[in-house]
Amino acid sequence: MQEFEYDLFVIGAGSGGVRAARIAASYGARVAIAEEYRIGGTCVIRGCVPKKILVYASRFSDEFENAAGFGWSFSEPKFDWPSLIAAKDKEIARLEAAYRATLAKFNVEVFAERATVGGPNEIVLASGRKISAKYILIATGGGPNVDRNLPGIDHVITSNEAFDLKEMPRRVVIAGGGYIAVEFASIFNGLGADVTLVYRGEKILRGFDEDLRDGLTAAMIRRGVRIVTGKVFTKIEASGGALAGHLTDGEILHADAIMFAIGRSPSSTGLGLEAAGVKLDGQGAIVVDAGSQTTVPSIYAVGDVTNRVNLTPVAIREGHAFADTVFGGKSWSADYTMIPTAVFATPEIGTVGFSEHEALAQYGAIDVYKGSFRPMKSIIAGRDERMLMKLVVEAASDRVVGVHLLGPEAAEIAQMAAISIRMGATKADFDQTMALHPSAAEELVTLREKWVAPGEAAG
Repeated sequence: MQEFEYDLFVIGAGSGGVRAARIAASYGARVAIAEEYRIGGTCVIRGCVPKKILVYASRFSDEFENAAGFGWSFSEPKFDWPSLIAAKDKEIARLEAAYRATLAKFNVEVFAERATVGGPNEIVLASGRKISAKYILIATGGGPNVDRNLPGIDHVITSNEAFDLKEMPRRVVIAGGGYIAVEFASIFNGLGADVTLVYRGEKILRGFDEDLRDGLTAAMIRRGVRIVTGKVFTKIEASGGALAGHLTDGEILHADAIMFAIGRSPSSTGLGLEAAGVKLDGQGAIVVDAGSQTTVPSIYAVGDVTNRVNLTPVAIREGHAFADTVFGGKSWSADYTMIPTAVFATPEIGTVGFSEHEALAQYGAIDVYKGSFRPMKSIIAGRDERMLMKLVVEAASDRVVGVHLLGPEAAEIAQMAAISIRMGATKADFDQTMALHPSAAEELVTLREKWVAPGEAAG
């Protein structure tokens, strides 16, 4: 019988990899994990957590303005970018230490270096050491895309570098129309920068409900973000400490920083996967089955490197399912239906379930309920900020299959709504739920009139 040095070797110490390592070790497995950068992965080090810290910071400008409507007065506030970045770094260091402490508590050995796959049961460390393991788990996540063929691409930054800028740029141009692009556009706009968003498509946030896309676009424009659609960069030039981004129509955008947020790709390159027999798809994602097993029985993969649903809680759930199944004797797999998600732009999006057009394609007949209103806080503050709430209902069963929110605390509301949606709540269940007044969320249980699209005959 072959003896391995470890029962499990994890490559990548992000949220999914760390969860898998911890759970496997809790079942008595001998576990090691390799990470070439920092423990915590994209989410903790240069993703969700630092982004949300910057989002909080950017929204204080609204709060200072709102305060006057509630009787507060104070001197002109002053923002200091280095202080924000220092606070962000302190929190990330705390979280990284917590991750390390968890691994140590469960006796998971950590290798602070790059690891690649040498075979079905072999790991090769950058130091040259070869390690054997019964199972290998790839959890290397993904990274930001850039167009390497674009002249001057070396002058741009991505979300990786945006968190560690020494100074806050006063003029920012962002390429992209997905959630990362619009979040950073809102962040820099809220902190006082002049922001332009350049997107090749016709409308930002492809894949989201149309009302959310339109509503956020209008709100961002009102806040001073310029949104340029249907165009891309042809080249980027640097001169005198500033940048000039040339667009396809000949326009030149001058900026102190140009950021590319045009999507992310799986971090699978150079890991030795294909040589070991692991199949990758055309985008470089590791092909896995429902149990996260690759084409090599001893090798598994979880998280963004598989390009299934690229969200931190999904990677954590996949890692946990893998460990329970392989080491705990409790076989299960992640469920990808009705996953709540948020876009931390300003205003904020929270959503779960089918968009209107997806539900129409899925069910054929649907009912739509929606309302738009000014939250009480905005009214007193004298701000023209509106909140949108929308329910998508399968007509035949009356089941609510989509909840879409735009406005303050939308993500918090969507998380709670997701429980109801997963349990199969009907519109009647929503209607029979007592409203919590005064709150914005009460609108979800007081929407009564079906919305009829322009030109559509009333039923």
